[in-house]
Amino acid sequence: MSSTTSIAAFESPSSPTAPTGTTGAMIARQAIVNAQQAVIGYELFNRSRASVAHTAASDVILVFTALSHAGTEDLVGKKLIFVNCTHESLAGGHLELVDPDKVVLEIPPLGHAAAEEVSMRLPILTGLRERGFHLAFNHTVLESAYAPWLPLADYIKLDLSVLAHDQLAVLINYAGRHSTAELIAEKVETAQQYDMVSSKGVQLFQGYWFSRPALVEAKLLTPAQGSIIQLINLVRNQASTDEIEEVLKKDPGLAFNLMRLINSSGFGLSREVTSFRQAVMLMGLKKLFRWAALLLTASRNGGIPSSIGSNAVVRGRLMELLAQDILPAEEADQAFVVGIFSMLDVMLSMPLASAVGLLHMPEAVAEALLHRTGVLGDLLTLTEACETSNDEIFDQTATRLGLSSQQINWAHLQALAWADHLSDEG
Repeated sequence: MSSTTSIAAFESPSSPTAPTGTTGAMIARQAIVNAQQAVIGYELFNRSRASVAHTAASDVILVFTALSHAGTEDLVGKKLIFVNCTHESLAGGHLELVDPDKVVLEIPPLGHAAAEEVSMRLPILTGLRERGFHLAFNHTVLESAYAPWLPLADYIKLDLSVLAHDQLAVLINYAGRHSTAELIAEKVETAQQYDMVSSKGVQLFQGYWFSRPALVEAKLLTPAQGSIIQLINLVRNQASTDEIEEVLKKDPGLAFNLMRLINSSGFGLSREVTSFRQAVMLMGLKKLFRWAALLLTASRNGGIPSSIGSNAVVRGRLMELLAQDILPAEEADQAFVVGIFSMLDVMLSMPLASAVGLLHMPEAVAEALLHRTGVLGDLLTLTEACETSNDEIFDQTATRLGLSSQQINWAHLQALAWADHLSDEG
């Protein structure tokens, strides 16, 4: 996918709407370790059957999937992400969605090191480095034809399967004198190879001697395609934050993906985002458009009944309306977040604690979801009592919150009507 994503594909409001569901992609990761065998990063590989060829599009989907992964285990956590790139993908807008300091872009050689083409690629590589991305090259960057690229190298990978012992010695010596790059010995398969390269000063290693690539099923929560298309059109038309927030509120899958991305270590924010309004304002329209376009590309029909998503939306709206009567505005926003994410365990087929852990929510939100504590927890308990017609819990919780039956019933009717209206619009 190029950075100039076609808008025409997103203009039809009659595109089919799929229910929110989960899809999976197979991603392999292999650890890169230091001399103390501590993991400093993981190289990611797309191992999905549908993605055999390494293309610009597969680069984009790999990074996007890593950022949006909804499994119980982070693919990379706070470690560096090493991603093989095609030159065509380096100008992709998907790179605007990640914290450059977390990403190492592995730049391939050109195949035929023509000086003109090396020079032509230099501005893009320089721009990436200036934006804060780390760049890695293989040993060919030490050839004279690639001299313009060498000062940009943060890492140089030395492939032990193709380099002879005497070649390695020469290359390591040359890299030490002419670059500031850290050297990574890759395809290290024996203790003898490790001893040989480490004795020559190499400090980073990758290969079967340390770890084989481990397959991870990267689970994605896919929103309804109609919701994504609506979001794209709103962003394209520079709609207000209020209008964009309304779309996020009607689709739990869309909301989950955005909060998962913006609170992930890969996005690089120094503080947690606690509401959809904050998320929209922090991302800005340009990034929001690129993210939605990628989400549309990555989405597939899911298997979760739309009734679950609708129920989560009603919960969110009911909690928000009740919270407006008893809490400050910002906490009312958090009430909606608690309601709409209260069914993540069903949506993601995992324990709720694991699902909530993916989002790095504020403590009050997490505690409300997991333990029904605080005012937000009481509001969720009350909302569940409305669904189950549990009069005893309803009365106890309403009294604790200082809410009348009339207030609650009216808010419940408003929430149901609001959710129906949103469904009609979708």
